[in-house]
Amino acid sequence: MTMWQELSARVNGRLRAMNDGQQAMFACAVAERLMRRHEALPEQSQQAFTLALRPLLDASWNMACGDQTSFTEIKRALGEFYLSDYCHNDGQDGPDDADDSAAAAVIYAAEFAMHGCLEFATWAGLRGEEAADQAGWDSDEELDEDADEDELIHIELRRQLEDLDLIERHADDLRYVRNGRDIATISRLHQEVQAALSDRP
Repeated sequence: MTMWQELSARVNGRLRAMNDGQQAMFACAVAERLMRRHEALPEQSQQAFTLALRPLLDASWNMACGDQTSFTEIKRALGEFYLSDYCHNDGQDGPDDADDSAAAAVIYAAEFAMHGCLEFATWAGLRGEEAADQAGWDSDEELDEDADEDELIHIELRRQLEDLDLIERHADDLRYVRNGRDIATISRLHQEVQAALSDRP
C-alpha cells in the first residue's frame, strides 16, 4: 500500500466512524479550501460557474451548523443545477467548469446537507485529493530528483486528517445537528468549528 493509499484509507475510516454532523463539517471544510483556492486564482483562470456556487457553500455551512432555514436555498440551488446544461448536455456530463474540483466539492457538500449520505462527504474528500494531484501536474516547478511526486496529495490528506481531529473535538455538539440547533449553538459552531476549519490553508 502506498503512502497515498494509506492516508486516504485513514481519512475514509475515520469519516465513516463519525456522526452525520461531523461528516457534514468535513465535506464543507474540503469544499471551502478548494473554493478559496479558486477564488484566489487570476481572474482569467476563474470559472463563472464555480464562483457562482459560493452562496450554496455558505448555505451548506449554515446547515452543518444546525441552521435548518438554509435547506430551502440548498434544495432550490441543487434543483436548478440538475435542470441546467451543466447536467444535461446531449448526454454528456456538461461543460468542463461543472467538473472543476472546487465546484464538484461544493455540490457534494450541498448534497450531503440535503440527504445526509456518507458517500457525498467521501466524494468531497476525493475531490480534494484530485485537486492536489492536478496541482502537481500543473506546477511549472520541476520536482527534485528525490522528491515524492505525490507530496501535494499527501499534504492535502494530512490536512483532511487535521480537519477530522478538530471536528472530532465537537462530536457531541454536532450529533443530530441535522435536527436543528438553537441560535446560540449555531453561532458557536460557526465561530469555533467553521471559522477554525475555514482559516486553515
